[in-house]
Amino acid sequence: MLIGREEERDILLDALSSGHSELIAIYGRRRIGKTYLIREVYAGKVDFEFSGMHRGTLRQQLKNFHLVLPARLRKGGPPTDWLDAFALLGRYIDGLRSKRKKVLFIDEFPWLDTHRSGFLAAFSHFWNGYCSKRKDIVVVICGSAASYMVQRVVNNKGGLHNRLTRRIRLAPFNLRETEQMLQHRKVRFTRYDIIHLYMALGGVPYYLQLLKRGESMAQAVDRLCFQPQGFLRGEFHNVFASLFDHAGNHEAIVRALAGVRKGLTRTAILRKSKVSSGGTLTKTLSELEESGFIEKYVPYDAKKDPLYRITDEYTQFYLRHVEGGKPVRRAYWAKEMGTPAYRAWSGFTFETICMKHVEQIKAALGIQGVRSTEGSWIGKGDESGAQVDLLIDRDDNVINLCEMKFANGPFTIDKKYAKDLMAKSEAFRSSTRSRKSIFITFVTTHGVAQNAYSSQLVQNDVRMEALFEEY
Repeated sequence: MLIGREEERDILLDALSSGHSELIAIYGRRRIGKTYLIREVYAGKVDFEFSGMHRGTLRQQLKNFHLVLPARLRKGGPPTDWLDAFALLGRYIDGLRSKRKKVLFIDEFPWLDTHRSGFLAAFSHFWNGYCSKRKDIVVVICGSAASYMVQRVVNNKGGLHNRLTRRIRLAPFNLRETEQMLQHRKVRFTRYDIIHLYMALGGVPYYLQLLKRGESMAQAVDRLCFQPQGFLRGEFHNVFASLFDHAGNHEAIVRALAGVRKGLTRTAILRKSKVSSGGTLTKTLSELEESGFIEKYVPYDAKKDPLYRITDEYTQFYLRHVEGGKPVRRAYWAKEMGTPAYRAWSGFTFETICMKHVEQIKAALGIQGVRSTEGSWIGKGDESGAQVDLLIDRDDNVINLCEMKFANGPFTIDKKYAKDLMAKSEAFRSSTRSRKSIFITFVTTHGVAQNAYSSQLVQNDVRMEALFEEY
């Protein structure tokens, strides 16, 4: 069963019915479900499937390629280079009698492009000299190294320049898709617990497959992250090592970002991470961004350098709670819930999740048809302590200043917090000189408790159920 991925499925199916050959690139972080997507959508239609070997030599890759071919084409031994290999693949396709489109699936494409192998040039020649001259071929190339797929394939300046017919960047599941997958696996969690789980694991399908029926959310997190044999105890290093050639730089940057709520400028990252300036830093930031670990944003109405912040939930959770801690055999995570460190992490991570579900928030506000822009605002000068993590600037003369609160019950606004809200709203108006109406909007798990302060200040109360809706 394919959970979600409706848009991606439609793209792949449409390629089967087009009147020309198709070259499709799919990329996304490790364990996100790229291979599963292809095998599900093209089930029974893949005529040739081949996967690169991690750190395999040219000889090993060619031998592996050779073993996938039919026996009649394996006579004479493995090809000596990629030109010969793709010539063999062309002979195989010529021998297929089917009138439908032939689907060729090359997985872990970047791993095949080893040093001085000539792989990319040979593949470009195969596409330009053979596939593109026909009308009945779909070639799908797939890779977890998103930066390679973007820089060497999507933005290729050589033989593959403008040759892609379609591309898919596969993202983690949103909350709705996560809930659907848990339901499919008969894991019965409340939506509060699903959000809680999402804050630790993110929407990575493979991680969600590791959950067991009958476990509570806290038990699942304990087993996967804190027990000696927990699968996700070592996943952080495995992910970075498999995606990036110089993973130490990438790890240093996400560690620098992990403890900073509002994000860091490029200069601050350089100072904290000790990564070399210039091309190394630029390349590393780009690779992390394309792989979905961080994002770059420009604060609203600010003439400042862009900021970078972590957007991958598992990475943030690992660095804040798992790394450096000793594995435990008894319940741990349930005891941590409620500590100051837990509250700081959960508040920050819930904000990140809300930013990823801003379209659902806009739908809940009834403004999905109103043109708007979203951003963050950070006070400066006298307002340096004020910050709005999510604002929605609308064309109907309203700006929503969103306060996002993760709590196990209705959130209560007390006198001090009410004063802070009013000060933040005034600081925002003074700094931006906006003439629009300012709506203080709460996005919470269980709503805002009704009292005199909430009645006075809160214009919109969006609850967690809205984050699970389809927009």
